Amino acid sequence: MKILENLGHFPTRKTEKEAWFLSPFRSETQASFKISLALNRWYDHGMGKGGNTIDLLVLVLNVSVKEVLAYLGNDLSFSFHKPPLQTNKSKHTQIMEKRTIHHPALISYLKSRKIPLIIGRQYLNEVVYKQNTKSFFALGLENHLGGWELRNKFQKTCSSPKSYTWLRREKNTLVMVEGMFDLLSLSTMSPITVYESDILVLNSIAFIADVTKLVPNYKNIRLYLDNDNAGNSATKELMQQFDTIIDNRNEFEGYKDLNEKLMAWN
Repeated sequence: MKILENLGHFPTRKTEKEAWFLSPFRSETQASFKISLALNRWYDHGMGKGGNTIDLLVLVLNVSVKEVLAYLGNDLSFSFHKPPLQTNKSKHTQIMEKRTIHHPALISYLKSRKIPLIIGRQYLNEVVYKQNTKSFFALGLENHLGGWELRNKFQKTCSSPKSYTWLRREKNTLVMVEGMFDLLSLSTMSPITVYESDILVLNSIAFIADVTKLVPNYKNIRLYLDNDNAGNSATKELMQQFDTIIDNRNEFEGYKDLNEKLMAWN
């Protein structure tokens, strides 16, 4: 069932044996998509069709079985019972190739996060990487040391060295966000803000201390950190140190981050 949740679909009702969802294939108000938790199978009553996890990914992502298997690293144990989201240590990740985003699964992932492809291609690459003996592909944002933040619908990982991403345009204003989808979301909702600023993507709140040395280079710093305890703490710490910093989280008040606001806004 985690597979559908990571695709942005959640059950409308659930028992020990089955779960019902609004169909991922069309708009509907009454749930007609059922997962048998006992059999690990799905069935869509509206289309009169069902199958296993691989069959579902083929239809949802609009790709071939071969591409699904490559996407999952030939991990046939992947199922509705196994959470697909994984976080891997960067030292096990080897970058093999970077290219313009073209794979339909990655385009579909951007679409599910409400990010236009033209914006995704402006900041990200399609990255092929290897972990142990398995190859994967993901959306990649390169940091200033040459490491990569890597995201797809099933993995959240990185390659070393892990660090922040600094996009310099010789501007007087610096926009600071936490992650790649915050950057993409802000660029979607407020393109002028991004266009008229240098950009700093932390990639981890742990890099707050490292980026403070960059702050004096700018006349204005606009913060868009998450509305959570870590974001609150980091924002407070920075504002106590520098009087050039403005907390802009009021622009997505009521939401955890910029992408959550964008998803609701759309």
